[in-house]
Amino acid sequence: MENYSEEAQERLMATSEEFRRLAAEHTSYERRIEELGSRRYLSEEEQLEEARLKKMKLHLKDQMEHIVHEGAVLH
Repeated sequence: MENYSEEAQERLMATSEEFRRLAAEHTSYERRIEELGSRRYLSEEEQLEEARLKKMKLHLKDQMEHIVHEGAVLH
């Protein structure tokens, strides 16, 4: 979400339940990806999980950016 101001993100964290939920999911996926990335070897299942989580994390980021953009347009 580097494209938008931290102020807008902070405002949404304080006022938008949806934005907070998306941010929490994003953080959860990020932690799991980091956990998998710290392992020397990944099983095939773990490799698939990592790829799936990365796609889901990117989708959440896109949703969050959309919300930030909508908020910026309204203000």
